[in-house]
Amino acid sequence: MNDIVIGKVKDEGGCWGNMAPFPIEFDGKRWLTSEALFQAMRFEDEDVRDAIRNEKSPMGAKMKAKKNKEKMVVVPMSEADLENMRLVLRLKVEQHSELQEMLIESGEAFIVEDCTRRQRGSGLFWGAALIDGEWVGQNWLGELWIELRADFGLRRGCSHGAGSDDLYAIAERRCA
Repeated sequence: MNDIVIGKVKDEGGCWGNMAPFPIEFDGKRWLTSEALFQAMRFEDEDVRDAIRNEKSPMGAKMKAKKNKEKMVVVPMSEADLENMRLVLRLKVEQHSELQEMLIESGEAFIVEDCTRRQRGSGLFWGAALIDGEWVGQNWLGELWIELRADFGLRRGCSHGAGSDDLYAIAERRCA
């Protein structure tokens, strides 16, 4: 099975990226993208959160967060940051049934955010770089999608009798 590669929004795996235009409702507010919500969750200051939410593009939301980084209360690439991303991805897939179906139907495909062109900063934390035919990096975005796929597959009763707690093994089984 082919890897699901998260790259540009217009590319085949682009829907799994945080820049993709899948609005999310959270805490009584509408966020245009998962990127905007994720960035805003790093702040307690409601003015900063609203400024991020009101940006028209996901890159604008990211830049607004960077502009206010001295006010961040969640450290980028920390455990709390991972938990926020886990929640954001869950909200995205729960609120967009077509993504939920696609995620479950992806079966055992490896999911990776391609950061081959940006192998610095958070690139190798959230994604991986293709080096000599191998993905190198922590790939947390891909790992969180794989974790969600296992969870949603279990909810639909697709564990095929697995008695193991190994979510990755369960994720490799396709729903019939």
